[in-house]
Amino acid sequence: MRDVISDIVRSRIYITSTISRHIVDSLIRKVFTTRMSPLKEQLSHIEGNDKYSLSRSMREKDSPYWDIRAHFNDDEKRNEYELGAYGYGKNNVKLLYVRRNDELRHEIREYEVDTHLRLGSQKDYLEGDNRDIIATDSQKNTVYLMAKKHGIHSPEAFALLLCSHFLYTYEQVAEVSINVEEYPWARYHVDNTPHNHAFIMCPTATRFCQVSQLRNESPRIRGGLKGLRVLKTTQSSFTDFIQDEYRTLPDMNDRIFSTVVTATWDFSTATGVDFDTVWYMVKNCIMQNFAGPPDTGIYSPSVQNTLYLTEKSILDKVKQICSIEMQMPNKHYFDMDLSKFTKVIQGQNKEVYLPIDKPSGIIYARLNRKSFSAKL
Repeated sequence: MRDVISDIVRSRIYITSTISRHIVDSLIRKVFTTRMSPLKEQLSHIEGNDKYSLSRSMREKDSPYWDIRAHFNDDEKRNEYELGAYGYGKNNVKLLYVRRNDELRHEIREYEVDTHLRLGSQKDYLEGDNRDIIATDSQKNTVYLMAKKHGIHSPEAFALLLCSHFLYTYEQVAEVSINVEEYPWARYHVDNTPHNHAFIMCPTATRFCQVSQLRNESPRIRGGLKGLRVLKTTQSSFTDFIQDEYRTLPDMNDRIFSTVVTATWDFSTATGVDFDTVWYMVKNCIMQNFAGPPDTGIYSPSVQNTLYLTEKSILDKVKQICSIEMQMPNKHYFDMDLSKFTKVIQGQNKEVYLPIDKPSGIIYARLNRKSFSAKL
């Protein structure tokens, strides 16, 4: 029996499959426990695991059995773990695209683009095999070359183009995700006349999109805007909320309403969609439900209600949007009590307010079409 063990050790078996490992493990345990009972105590059970590890005395370098187990460990550990989300890409690829309609009349789009790829194989992570990797520098160059070759019409259209390129140029790519953020340039006007080739940064809101696509599947398209900071000085209240021992906020029948809107929306299709028109329509719906008509405004009983009516309006107007989510954090402007300063001012203060950035309330909701949510 000692000869059997010696043969196993001298062979320096490299175990490559789970089944083979279990066979050899079983053989070693059987030999130790049946014919070599003095070594039985050298096996210590690992709690919560059906594997066995050699005790410290068996791990010494002079032990003939350590050599076998050393070859088991890497493969055993690999079977104990699995990669979750993984991939690689290039972030913040900056790009200015100039469309020259003629010598003097130009249009511009400036973007920051993220490209993320997930390969079908994990050998680059597990084995250090780089043969399937499209370098992140190559991804950056692809952004510029696709812009030059095909032009840029909208963030979503450009993201769809990049997804298609990576999936059908490289068969090893299983999924592509593209994020695009647009800089808010607007054409400069002189006496209400638009300038042909001069632009001004107008950061009313930042436009962005996220497009991802699995091989042989339709792309998932999400549009968005962020940083849309708005304020109105009346036609807003907040009353009749829970009155308990924790409340200090009074009912407010007329208050300043201010927020910074973030909105994202998912498209059910890319067919026949004018992404530029949709983005401006979403923005206009937000402003219409927040501000209302220029002479009278629109009443808001709560941020929650304004948010819901806005999302409903967007789904009503854009049939290709199947779901929309908005966040509207409070930007507080609190009344200031100046009643103690009667020698300086008289009457109620309706002009001076205290801006408070933190802490702030956060109101959010996602509105889905029922037919869409039923499929999830």
